[in-house]
Amino acid sequence: MTDVERFYADQRDGVFRYLRRIVGGPEAARDLTQEVFLRVSRAGMPDASDLGRRAWVFRIARNLALNHIRDGRRRPATVALGNPVTPATQELGVALRQAIAALPELDRDIFELRETAGLSYDEIAAACEIDVEAVRSRLHRARQALRGTLGRSLQLSEQRGVRCTGAGREAREDR
Repeated sequence: MTDVERFYADQRDGVFRYLRRIVGGPEAARDLTQEVFLRVSRAGMPDASDLGRRAWVFRIARNLALNHIRDGRRRPATVALGNPVTPATQELGVALRQAIAALPELDRDIFELRETAGLSYDEIAAACEIDVEAVRSRLHRARQALRGTLGRSLQLSEQRGVRCTGAGREAREDR
């Protein structure tokens, strides 16, 4: 076992616990822990005592955590589409992309701004330089077109044995 491997084995859990407290989630902490030790392996071990090496690795971890937090504040919040528990099949994903691509350009942009970016009607109106009523109308038209196109795809998928249990279908069945 090399010095870097031994150092990794000794410090990995402590670095992970530290990063998890700083960034909050285990996924981000795992990614950052991996990045810390990639940087350690690239830089090589410093000629310091064990305490100096430990301080060095935690300085790397702290800097990466601060960068991660700072970058997170710069990124807009992500918006989950549909039911996150039930992933779309490949066929439905392809059908959705094709149906959205088939929309008229402005309707597609309005739909994407609303459903993907989460913009309000006022924000969409300003971005597209149209009035709010036009946004409502075009968004309604886009949703109707997608329902028509995707309705056929969902029927074909059900005939092939694919069970579609998205939030929209459950809501219709409850009525």
